Amino acid sequence: MENIEELKKNPKTNFLAKEYERLQKEESSILDMIKNDLTMKELAENELNSIKIQKEAIEEQIKGMLKTEREEEEFPNEIVIEIRAGAGGDEASIFAENLAEMYEKYAGLNGWAFKKLDESRNSIDGYKEVSFEVKGKDVYKKMRFETGVHRVQRIPATEKMGRVHTSTASVAILPIRRKTKIEINPSDIEMEFSRSGGAGGQNVNKVETAVRLIHKPTGISVRCTEERSQLKNREKAMNILSAKLEALHEEEEAKKLSSERKSQIGTGDRSEKIRTYNYLQDRITDHRIKESWHNIENIMAGYMENIIESLQNNINTKEVEN
Repeated sequence: MENIEELKKNPKTNFLAKEYERLQKEESSILDMIKNDLTMKELAENELNSIKIQKEAIEEQIKGMLKTEREEEEFPNEIVIEIRAGAGGDEASIFAENLAEMYEKYAGLNGWAFKKLDESRNSIDGYKEVSFEVKGKDVYKKMRFETGVHRVQRIPATEKMGRVHTSTASVAILPIRRKTKIEINPSDIEMEFSRSGGAGGQNVNKVETAVRLIHKPTGISVRCTEERSQLKNREKAMNILSAKLEALHEEEEAKKLSSERKSQIGTGDRSEKIRTYNYLQDRITDHRIKESWHNIENIMAGYMENIIESLQNNINTKEVEN
């Protein structure tokens, strides 16, 4: 087995790597013994065969662990969902809230943990913007294609003339990876502290627990308010900032290579219009795969698995074809 020292540095494979190394030494010792005493050869062969079987079993275990680790790195089980109201005024903020509720219900159906990180509401109590932390098995694998502009066509409750309005909201799915490729220079970060607003007891409003980080070179800002301690909010905000910078880098790279990426569903750009929710025709259409589904009410209640599966099957089919 190669890279035994590297495997010993990995907490997940450390024990097995050391056991493999012990078996190697034992094997070497037996081979030396045979050289010096040929009468021991027959007895030693049984021992060597046993060591070989143990080594092969360890190799398979390590391969499995490394494969799982690679999958977790590519498709982490933790994401941040950011939703922002776009064009359409108050109706856009209501639609942003509708999307947030749909994702929360879908998370519940999958058994994922869903927690609000920060929010900004408008005068009618819709979302101007909101972010959530979602944790659970296959969360990024399933949610990765939700990034982009979602468009809604419907008659708003406040519309007296019965006219159809078109509004938009943008969604960004940010994977939170344990090993980030982005290095952030501490001098590039401006940090602000403030009191968290909203419900949560006296402590929330008296102590400056809310944290806002600004990455000066890009202008990207992150705010985290939901944890009770400043330290936890700062740590969470740093993770989100890293994810945002990594997503920005990947988006730029994807745009450069878009002509070569035959299997792509989208660039992951939040400015790309990906889906239309047409309430009058009871139809949701994903423009990337040119497929539609009916029963909007059911889908908005979190039953969006058919859409998720169609997107995954589409990308998998194209990868096979290419």
